[in-house]
Parts: sequence; structure tokens; C-alpha cells
Amino acid sequence: MSQDSVIIRPLRAEDEAAWRALWTGYLTFYETSVPEEVYAATFARLLGDDPQDFSCLVAESEGALIGLVHFLFHRHCWRIENVCYLQDLYAAPEARGKGVGRALIEAVYAAADAAGAPTVYWLTQEFNHTARQLYDRIGTETPFIKYQRP
Repeated sequence: MSQDSVIIRPLRAEDEAAWRALWTGYLTFYETSVPEEVYAATFARLLGDDPQDFSCLVAESEGALIGLVHFLFHRHCWRIENVCYLQDLYAAPEARGKGVGRALIEAVYAAADAAGAPTVYWLTQEFNHTARQLYDRIGTETPFIKYQRP
């Protein structure tokens, strides 16, 4: 697989099984899982037309899905325009190091530009060193620390 053979496109209904496999890999990486109802609801939302729901782009090579990215546009109190939150980014192990993650992030950047959203942001774990090598090249680390309700 070469970077030239990777196509970034929107998720389609017929992608469900391959999407599930990729998202399961992503969740497993973060040592978590979700019940079947969450898989079903998330997939339905990704295909829906509610602008408040997440969107999904997939990376395809030689007819197989090899990566995914979920992202959401939302309001922000410091801006008039919506901003874009990139929640999940995953490349299949065999596709890593071949530009799939970069291509997916750049596709989200392009979607944000088309939607008039000046900011795209995401979170990662501090110890996700491999991904952070890419993020350091394609984004800017901020000083924010995440907190959440216990």
C-alpha cells in the first residue's frame, strides 16, 4: 500500500462491519469497550444528517478500510464560528507509518475549512508517543489539562 493508493471518503452504510472492526481496535488501544447499543447508536449517528452529530471519514486502500476519524462541529463561547473536535483517529496496525493518520487529519482540516470552523482540536494520552510524533508535526500542543467528573 502506498500513500497514493489511500482514498479518504465519508462513511457509508455498507462499511458497518469494517468500521466496527476499526473502532473496536481503537477502543481496545485505549483499554475500553462499549456495549452493542453504543455501537449501533454511534453508527446511526455517523450516517445521520443532524449537524450536531459526529461525522466519520474513512481511509480505504485496495477496497479495504484501513483507518477512521470521527469529528464534530460545535459552538464555542469564545468564537462566533463553530469549532471542530476530532474525537477518534485510528489506523489499522498494518497501515501505520504510511501517512493514513496524517491524511485523515488533513481531511478533517479540509472539512473544517469548508464549514468555516477556524479551529480543529483533539486530545490524546500523554504516553501515546507514536501518535504524538505525528501530532507534533501537524498540530500545536496546548497547555490545557483535561478534568472530568469522577
